[in-house]
Amino acid sequence: METIRVATINIRNRQDQWFKRRHLLVGQLIDAAPDLISLQEIDISIGQGRWLRGQINARLGRDNERPYTLVQKRKRHLIEGYRQGVGVLSRLPIVYHDTLNLGYGGRPALRVNVRLANNRTLDFVATHLHSGFNNQQARQEQAMLLTGWLKNHKWVPNQIIAGDFNENPQAIAIKYIKQQFLSVYEQVHRHEPLATYPTALVDPMNLDDEAPSLGWAGCLDYIFVSTDIKAVKTAKIFLDIPSEEDDMLYPSDHVGLLADIEVD
Repeated sequence: METIRVATINIRNRQDQWFKRRHLLVGQLIDAAPDLISLQEIDISIGQGRWLRGQINARLGRDNERPYTLVQKRKRHLIEGYRQGVGVLSRLPIVYHDTLNLGYGGRPALRVNVRLANNRTLDFVATHLHSGFNNQQARQEQAMLLTGWLKNHKWVPNQIIAGDFNENPQAIAIKYIKQQFLSVYEQVHRHEPLATYPTALVDPMNLDDEAPSLGWAGCLDYIFVSTDIKAVKTAKIFLDIPSEEDDMLYPSDHVGLLADIEVD
């Protein structure tokens, strides 16, 4: 058996005081020490993903035997695609990676196939589904595309999907994914998080279209594992500690999810 630690976080691109909060993000990621990290809303135009990888590896030091490798994918949207995308930071050896266009502004699903200690492989998929409270049908279509792709194209038994799904646990898209995958948080706690968005970083008078109404909070972020995964040992919220100097300054507008998963 092998235990790997996986995480997901929407890093909110460069908005909401990025240059102040970025070191909070790096420090708390280092403390958690995931083997695989799904990143959403990377601002590719400013090299945000490369900066994160470089900072984490530099702080871990030269004696770090497993530095992080970054794989990222832009949106295919003509304007937004220049700026934003999703990515994976991996401490495990990467065999290959590929992507699926989920539409609706060219949102990608990024699959990174990594090698485990027993020479088997695992698919780790980062994604960020379409936003907007009234776009449930779009997210249902994306969920169907994503699960079909993972089942029918280069299928492997061990699969993990992690990201910002922009949907609450009762939504059709989430229920559809759960027909084939297990939510790690639900497996451990018997329910999903009460809320993963927003943190106090967000001005409640200036919520974006992820929130249906003023003062809304809810669960939008998930880590799903295939039923061939041996066991989910732990699952928790992380990246939820504010700055010591400013209790309104958080690593992001979302909290992250962190899980220890046992694979054959």
